[in-house]
Amino acid sequence: MNRMNSDKLRQLYLKYFEERGHAVIPSASLIPENDPTVLFTTAGMHPLVSYLLGEKHPAGKRLANVQKCVRTGDIDEVGDATHCTFFEMLGNWSLGDYFKEEAIKYSFEFLTSPKYLGIPIERLAVSVFAGDEDAPRDTESAGIWKKHGIPEDRIFYLPKENNWWGPAGVTGPCGPDTEMFVDTGKPKCCPGCSPACSCGKYVEIWNDVFMQYNKTAEGRFEPLKQKNVDTGMGLERTLCILNGVNSVYETDLFEGALKRICELSGKSYGQDEMTDRAIRIIADHVRTATFIIGDQKGITPSNTDQGYVLRRLIRRAVRFGRQIGLKGGSLSAISLAFVEKYQHVYPELKQNEQKIFSELNKEEARFLNTLSHGIKEFEKITSSLKGKTIDGKTAFRLYDTFGFPLEITCEMAKEHGLEVDVEGFKQAFSTHQKISQAGSEQRFKGGLADHTEHTARLHTATHLLQAALRRVLKEDVEQRGSNITVERLRFDFNFGRPLTPEEIRQVEDLVNEQIKRDLPVTCEEMTMEEAKAQGAIGLFASRYGEKVKVYTIGDFSKEICGGPHAKRTGELGTFVIAKEQSSSAGVRRIRAELN
Repeated sequence: MNRMNSDKLRQLYLKYFEERGHAVIPSASLIPENDPTVLFTTAGMHPLVSYLLGEKHPAGKRLANVQKCVRTGDIDEVGDATHCTFFEMLGNWSLGDYFKEEAIKYSFEFLTSPKYLGIPIERLAVSVFAGDEDAPRDTESAGIWKKHGIPEDRIFYLPKENNWWGPAGVTGPCGPDTEMFVDTGKPKCCPGCSPACSCGKYVEIWNDVFMQYNKTAEGRFEPLKQKNVDTGMGLERTLCILNGVNSVYETDLFEGALKRICELSGKSYGQDEMTDRAIRIIADHVRTATFIIGDQKGITPSNTDQGYVLRRLIRRAVRFGRQIGLKGGSLSAISLAFVEKYQHVYPELKQNEQKIFSELNKEEARFLNTLSHGIKEFEKITSSLKGKTIDGKTAFRLYDTFGFPLEITCEMAKEHGLEVDVEGFKQAFSTHQKISQAGSEQRFKGGLADHTEHTARLHTATHLLQAALRRVLKEDVEQRGSNITVERLRFDFNFGRPLTPEEIRQVEDLVNEQIKRDLPVTCEEMTMEEAKAQGAIGLFASRYGEKVKVYTIGDFSKEICGGPHAKRTGELGTFVIAKEQSSSAGVRRIRAELN
């Protein structure tokens, strides 16, 4: 296998697909646009959903990129060798162009050719979909792999839980996949050992998804008119495999940050597992926070949605920093190592570095203050405690209300000769999670592919809203995030104070005036330079020359966007602002409806 660093792997991957007719597109924001199903971009396909459903992409039918992603579903696993909350996904797509034959050929060549990754074919194993009542057994993919020299005993037929992707929400594009694994050489754990086992013999390196179905709200799997290929190869994991290391933290991506953590804490990495785990958690969480705050649509810590996840990551990093002796202000110094490492790939980090450092410092200080309040509450509890045990509900209240970690409660209890009902804490925590998950499921019930006529109208209304805000507030208002469900739109924008009732009324009236004018909504494809020259607003990618879609609404709005939209503003009905509130520092949020 060819040893390489992160820069070489990114460049090699993109060059390979560019030479095969793929347009290289920039990474989308980590903050999804008009997607009610996810808080962050969790895969390369998320920004491309409308194109996977048949809308024409300005760059063509073959695409490739390196996408920034955040997944926090298994945050408690971070600290081991492989789990990361932020990662980069290498991906290529066919939007109704090539399908299984070419996709597998490209994957096989890139993985095994000495010009590329150079993985010996005898170390490669693959899995394909075994079939069920929704879709047939994928003998086609298996046959293609055999043609490329993968023997039958290294082709595994696995069920939907292993070899089916999607939909990302309740509904949307999905289909069988074929996954590629590197055999580590470990002995089989059992006679039926396969990539489905967790014994570590097989390590996944790439996944080709064949999106040929659309799952409906009724649970049916209907064939898509446009068959797509969506692939994903995790940069961090692939670097581990190629370089023969056991942990993503041993790759060049973390080298500078780990060195800085050790310098600031006086600890050494690789001496004991408890310290190593704390260092890995700090490095992972600071990297993720750096990318979230420094994103094109960067957000700041808050008590809701993405801001809440960000706050939890930062506070978790502070908590583990405390364990290894990091002093206040250390997180921004660690963040600088990541800005230095990634700025040539993601220039937005350098552009936003002062904001990143400021927000990290502020949140770190807030949490250290919270900890001091928690200590006071702990002392109140122990002074009136009957017996020698702090019950689970009380320990959970310290955690939930005061942000006081269980580990600190246990540590201080031990110093006072007390115990903590850890099982009771876990039960209280589990009950809290179930309530939160139920609310989350209700919130995200719309599904990733909820592109109904009503959501298209709401999408058009966000363009009118942004244009109206810019006229009424007479300031350089820019979108900081948006979210659309079947019921309402939510629009975040930069502004330093609450809107007055008069300003809200003026914005509402201005939008409704454009609706009454029944303005045409037109779409043109043009380069970024042309869009900017025409005065279109939107996030301008760093790679100029690319084609984008520009939606024009009469003489009122011109904006870069991927759609979908109404054909005329007269279709929208009546625009009503339901609420205007703070989203985070310097960012306001409007919730609005169409009646």
